[in-house]
Amino acid sequence: MYTSESVPPAHLRLLGQFRLEYSAEPVPMCLNAQRILAFVGLHKCVSRTVLAGSLWPDVTEEHARGSLRSTLCKLPRGHALVSCCKDSISIADSVSVDAHALAETALRIVHASKAWGGGPVPMVLLNGGDLLPGWDEDWVLFERERLRQLRLHALDALAENLSREGLHALALETALTSVRIDPLRESAHRAVVSAHLAEGNLNEAVRHYRAFQQLLREELGVEPSRRFARMIPPTAVGTMYAVDGPMEWQRNDGGVTGSP
Repeated sequence: MYTSESVPPAHLRLLGQFRLEYSAEPVPMCLNAQRILAFVGLHKCVSRTVLAGSLWPDVTEEHARGSLRSTLCKLPRGHALVSCCKDSISIADSVSVDAHALAETALRIVHASKAWGGGPVPMVLLNGGDLLPGWDEDWVLFERERLRQLRLHALDALAENLSREGLHALALETALTSVRIDPLRESAHRAVVSAHLAEGNLNEAVRHYRAFQQLLREELGVEPSRRFARMIPPTAVGTMYAVDGPMEWQRNDGGVTGSP
């Protein structure tokens, strides 16, 4: 690898597709070079043994390490994409990775919870795709699911915060993004209904609840949770009785108006 002050910053995109960019211009790479850069980019620093064994699991260790050495030579020249030590390989500090931006943003929102200070809605949460779609290796599947779950929890928390601040349109868009990612996730649907109720759109809230109720019945043969059912006035959706009697309606602010 060669470093040069004239070389533009590199950006590694792993969400929605693999794409290495210099100043927004794509850089062509062979598949094995993509796999190396993606693995190192995700893990930041990894031992040569783990990297070789993960990318070439069906050959001997000697063969795998040889494939690693030859593929490292095929990485684009002119920019220090990785730092190679005797026993480990690290992603260069000058390379930004979108998967890290997603994880850091999601963790910040989840940790902040009700103390979230507002500001623009992070577009990486709304627009980021799945990690390396079409790649089916075990190490990709694990990281894909980890990022997916982290993103969903962050979207749920963000929707609640936005609704609490009266930003109902943004809360709804955030919640619906979570629904699109996982249509059977109840917490996302609760956030949608909560945003509708906060705006006083009872008809929209009931319509969405009914649609989710029908989806659960068809896909899983179950009903929405009591917590979700209590968000909607029973008179608006028909009588909703629990096993031990009629349910109370829980207002959007947490209060209870009484039972039907």
